[in-house]
Amino acid sequence: MLKNIPANMQGYKLLITEAPQPKVRENENGVQEVVTDRQGAQQFVVSLFAKRKTEPGQYAEKGEEIKVTLTADPGDGFEEGTYVQLIDATMSHWQNERNGRYSSGISFRAHGLTPAS
Repeated sequence: MLKNIPANMQGYKLLITEAPQPKVRENENGVQEVVTDRQGAQQFVVSLFAKRKTEPGQYAEKGEEIKVTLTADPGDGFEEGTYVQLIDATMSHWQNERNGRYSSGISFRAHGLTPAS
């Protein structure tokens, strides 16, 4: 499976639609658990609306909301409505099977956020 492919998001406007918060998942017993990496560092998640930047006279394509896992706490100043850039963004293919149903997709990860210039 393809993992940690560098993702160049420089050509996109990224708008925070849900502020960063600790990443959680439901375990086998239905209990919410905080997600950490292999070293025990807490992970965070942010929802972004990604839309391609356009030049005058170009067609403005529709954007899409993406969730990005952050490998560290991004700090303060990243509220809903803030334009940001991702630090060292990557994407990975994933797939799983649960109760006989298969699903797959692309996940996004970054080392952090920085205000858009």
